[in-house]
Amino acid sequence: MQGGNHMLLEEPVRLASVLAPAKPKVFPSLTKIVGTLGPNSHSVEVIEECLTAGMSVARFDFSWKDATYHQETLDNLRKAAQNVKKLCPIMLDTVGPEIQVHNSTGGAIELIGGNHVTITPDLSKAPSADILPIKFGDLAKVVKKGDTLFIGQYLFTGSETTSLWLEVTETSGAEVICYVKNTATLSGPIFTLHVSQVHISMPTLSEYDKQVISTWGLQNSVDIISLSHTRSSEDVRELRAFLKSHDLQDTQIYAKVENAEGLEHFDEILQEADGIIISRGDLGIDLPPERVFMSQKTGIHKCNMAGKPVIITRVVDSMIDNLRPTRAEATDVANAVLDGTDGILLGAETLRGQYPVDAVRTVGRICAEAETVYNQSLHFKKVVRHVGEPMAHEESVASSAVRSAMKVKAAAIVVFTFSGRAARLIAKYRAPMPVLAVVFPREGSDPSKWRSYGTTQARQCFSVRGVYPLMGSTDEAETGGLTKEEYGIKLALNYGRSVGIIKPYDRVIIFEKIGDSSVVKIIECDDSER
Repeated sequence: MQGGNHMLLEEPVRLASVLAPAKPKVFPSLTKIVGTLGPNSHSVEVIEECLTAGMSVARFDFSWKDATYHQETLDNLRKAAQNVKKLCPIMLDTVGPEIQVHNSTGGAIELIGGNHVTITPDLSKAPSADILPIKFGDLAKVVKKGDTLFIGQYLFTGSETTSLWLEVTETSGAEVICYVKNTATLSGPIFTLHVSQVHISMPTLSEYDKQVISTWGLQNSVDIISLSHTRSSEDVRELRAFLKSHDLQDTQIYAKVENAEGLEHFDEILQEADGIIISRGDLGIDLPPERVFMSQKTGIHKCNMAGKPVIITRVVDSMIDNLRPTRAEATDVANAVLDGTDGILLGAETLRGQYPVDAVRTVGRICAEAETVYNQSLHFKKVVRHVGEPMAHEESVASSAVRSAMKVKAAAIVVFTFSGRAARLIAKYRAPMPVLAVVFPREGSDPSKWRSYGTTQARQCFSVRGVYPLMGSTDEAETGGLTKEEYGIKLALNYGRSVGIIKPYDRVIIFEKIGDSSVVKIIECDDSER
């Protein structure tokens, strides 16, 4: 049947496969999983399990805890990655223009629906059911009667008992008086306040963010920065200039679009950013619920056509406290994959959830199942049509490589790359098989520095759907005297065999750029190629 997601399901074959016993997966899903590390995913042992279960990117959220705590977690991540022999990129998530309610006592505050509460910039006042102090002095200047405010520690879990829904009734000087629309209990030292569809005159890149990036970020050579609350392309350019001034020019920027203002400038943001994170937590309260799905589908489509990674958030909130997601959540994850997302971001599910490893594993299984019915042919045609004619040489060869891989039913596509761009170009056409990206040092590069550069580029590939990077080398001691091509192919095939995606007599597509030209080759594997 033909559905809204352009799926082609052959009945009764497909229905029979649903009822058949599940086949064990020898390789993780092509869709990547970003895991946020925190209290319940802090230890080396748990992080190892998350990596083994399918976590591809580790996210560090600086809206809570200090750099010392995050450094301990990162050190544990590095030990875990070394133990399981996996690369894992570091994503630093900025705080951005968040308005925070400070609960100095840390005790629970219960607010009753139908009552009123005053929001004040006076931090000397103790928080209670009657008054909530915030670290922002201009709220009364930017809101008006009838505006909607939300308050919660984890914006927003979907449980109305932990999120507060307010309506502005009046302003008095610097204070804002609100009607409480639901009964909720706020707990913890800090809650975030969100004003629906109102521009807040706070910088997207805060001074705190700059301090974290220039210290913790620089010290750890972070691979990706998730720029929270991105509202315009200028936000991305500002961060890019800041990174360059702090010798972090290789760090990628993923713009986090999470409000109506960001959606309004989505096209220009996409042009400037290296990738997009569609943050449905805040979007879900900034937009009417019936419009959230369209922002996701439209955003993913635009990213797919541009060939830039896109990641979706807030998919299995119920797994914070439960071992299984709801049926709606499982379907939601699958639909995101069918829409074309590169990755799924887990926040509270892995940060403070009771089942971080199960959350990663479960989402990975759902993604892998959805990939089996993903309409790659339709996506391919859409990208080709969008690119148009005459097609640039690199686009032509990349699309030909994917088309060839489809026709010969290749087990994998091997790409030789310096920066990861060639691998991302292949991924743009959504090959249904893994793309093994062998990252080599640039010619003439400093041998003492190239591995750091190469590792950065290799790790960044882990956020792209279907791409799995491998570290190449030009050192004769490591290559054994083989040519670059021979060594790269051997490295990729050995890896493919070790993880079970390449078997004897499988076909593999080789994509390589030589000078100003790009070459596509087909090879057949046999047991002698070791």
